[in-house]
Amino acid sequence: MPKIKSHRAAGKRFTKTASGKFKRGSANRSHILTKKATKRKRNLRQPHYVRAEDSRRIARQLPYA
Repeated sequence: MPKIKSHRAAGKRFTKTASGKFKRGSANRSHILTKKATKRKRNLRQPHYVRAEDSRRIARQLPYA
């Protein structure tokens, strides 16, 4: 059996945690940050996780994660 290729875009965006969840980055953090409140930007720094209904699809894209 050959190796399964992983989805490269998904591999750059998601990491699997020890509990089996997928960690993701948050949106609205890349540019136009001056008009956003400091509290909002600080909360966007916190780790976010993929919802349960989407994690099965991501697990299929990352077979060796």
